[in-house]
Amino acid sequence: MFTSQLMKEGEITPGIATKEYISRRKRLLELLPENSLAIIAAAPVKMMTDVVPYTFRQDADYLYLTGCQQPGGVAVFGHECGLCMFMPEPKPHDVVWQGLIAGVDAALEMFKAEEAYPVSKLDKILPNMIKRSSKLFHNKLTATPTYTDLETFQNAAHVGKVSDLSIFTHELRWVKSPSELKLMKESAAIACQALLQTMLHSKTYPHEGMLSAKVEYECRMRGAQRMAFNPVVGGGPNASVIHYSRNDQKIKDGDLVLMDVGCELHGYCSDLTRTWSPCGSFSSIQGELYDLILQTNKECIRLCRPGASIRQIHNYSVELLCKGLKEIGILKRDAFRLYHQLNPTSIGHYLGMDVHDCSMISYDRPLKPGVVITIEPGIYVPSSFDGPERYQGTGIRIEDEVLITETGCEVLTGSMPKEIKHIESLLNNYSYTKGMEAATV
Repeated sequence: MFTSQLMKEGEITPGIATKEYISRRKRLLELLPENSLAIIAAAPVKMMTDVVPYTFRQDADYLYLTGCQQPGGVAVFGHECGLCMFMPEPKPHDVVWQGLIAGVDAALEMFKAEEAYPVSKLDKILPNMIKRSSKLFHNKLTATPTYTDLETFQNAAHVGKVSDLSIFTHELRWVKSPSELKLMKESAAIACQALLQTMLHSKTYPHEGMLSAKVEYECRMRGAQRMAFNPVVGGGPNASVIHYSRNDQKIKDGDLVLMDVGCELHGYCSDLTRTWSPCGSFSSIQGELYDLILQTNKECIRLCRPGASIRQIHNYSVELLCKGLKEIGILKRDAFRLYHQLNPTSIGHYLGMDVHDCSMISYDRPLKPGVVITIEPGIYVPSSFDGPERYQGTGIRIEDEVLITETGCEVLTGSMPKEIKHIESLLNNYSYTKGMEAATV
């Protein structure tokens, strides 16, 4: 009754088997110091208004270790107790308004906890567990007064016995298992298909809001549960705003549109960006700058292999872009300093259950097989930039997802066109009416 109809037998969440969750918990306990305790609360419900909640999204660490998708719980991990789950207690009023709630029985039977209690008993049980522990770790992002207000927890914090659990959970989540990679590849495929349909749609409907709605529709129709983040749909000068989110302007004929999108499939995110001209043709000026970004994207992907690091790849991308921007004439003096006005971002980031995944893992860390990163060179020239007027108000980014393999890498978003000739051919040879007819067959 609390399971997804998409799950197969032996799974706790779609695509991830019970035995994998048990293995994750075992690996966490192996990382925890002897006689220590780890506490992770579920994500809180955030309210839009007094009685209307935002769509709930579970905290990645809590989901990774428990498989539980609902709020209100607290998970405790220890060498003695294994996994102990404190679960919300369903009341008739809650069931009427929110539906069935997983309680103690579900914790034991479905999530395979060694111990489970109603969350109302946490203040009687957890203090004794804390007293017997020499060190505490907890998830600071979801810390809740349910346990942080306990006198024993506050005493432990006062004497420096409490630390951030993320140093361990991010280590576990950094390298993906085969099951996780399968979900990430599916999530990337959905996002690519959705963005391709949106690109084709853009010639007939050149409006940021319509393109934002289209890409979300296409993702959801292909099975994604939600968008991984609010899509960035920046037309013309709006593309020079890195995390532009208004998405409410008409795209002028001849302007470029930058779309940064991603979806979430059973807890795993995708993230890609393409920039194109909805009218079906890049101008020579647009094409010149676009080709620089494209070549940087390709060169950086070639560096993605075990032993390389995001920092090394980033530094190389800065060299390529500074050189190219000087050749084009956008940068003339103090190129390195001025470059950071045009792109203050990193070449990429880790990707997984969160879009910017595993923030505790340094960008200097040598990459390993099973790690997924993004490669996303870009240039964002504000209208106020002191440079050639023809480039002012221009933003271009090309972002791909890259899986590090034993022999190099695999581009998970490689099916999404990024060559100018391919994009122009698609837009100029596609009939929106025919596309609609094909979609209904």
